[in-house]
Amino acid sequence: MAPIDDLDRFEPVSDPRPNDVPWPELDWPIPARTELSGDVVCLTPADPASDAPDLFRQLDHDIVWAHLPFRATTIDEMSQMLAAWSESLDWHAWTVRLQRDHGDLPAGSIVGMTSYLGVNVRDARLEIGATLYTPEVWGTAVNPEAKWLLLRHAFETLQAGRVQLKTDTRNHRSQQAIARLGARYEGTLRRHYRRADGTVRDDVMFSIIAEDWPEVNERLISRLHAWK
Repeated sequence: MAPIDDLDRFEPVSDPRPNDVPWPELDWPIPARTELSGDVVCLTPADPASDAPDLFRQLDHDIVWAHLPFRATTIDEMSQMLAAWSESLDWHAWTVRLQRDHGDLPAGSIVGMTSYLGVNVRDARLEIGATLYTPEVWGTAVNPEAKWLLLRHAFETLQAGRVQLKTDTRNHRSQQAIARLGARYEGTLRRHYRRADGTVRDDVMFSIIAEDWPEVNERLISRLHAWK
């Protein structure tokens, strides 16, 4: 059995950037009508009035909302949710549209939404989350390209130093998807977030920092080319 002193001792974490230099604040807010366009999807600022009906219809599946602490159950609730996010200073919601036909979905169709959230201008960090897609585009290039567009804009335009992503410890599909982006697992925050049913979930935390971005960028570009 280990001595009590050894059990109580914590090995301090070393500074990975001992010769760090000042980092600029996040370039925020995002200008109105900013669009992020790729080959597969286009991200536009979520409009509570015009986007809510299609978003609700595409996302009205129990499996889509299974791991989130909220759910829009009507078009009005979807509109109210988007409106609340648009009024928040630390949130920017995006509507995801197809750039080309996919199955029965024509180009221009709304297939989901995603967000920048938890934005901290002073510390130059934000989170990518509140990401929901119709099951018809799961397992396609839609999510990888949307994430690449968001990450590229965060690091190359907004000057983010850190982008984090988190998911429910029960959501194994999401954990695998985040890891495939090249994000680094940082740990699990226990009893961190209340689910819609009142239980409290553990959050699995990932991040990409500015120093990681060049390698992650190359990795995502190669992955997207493989879809073509």
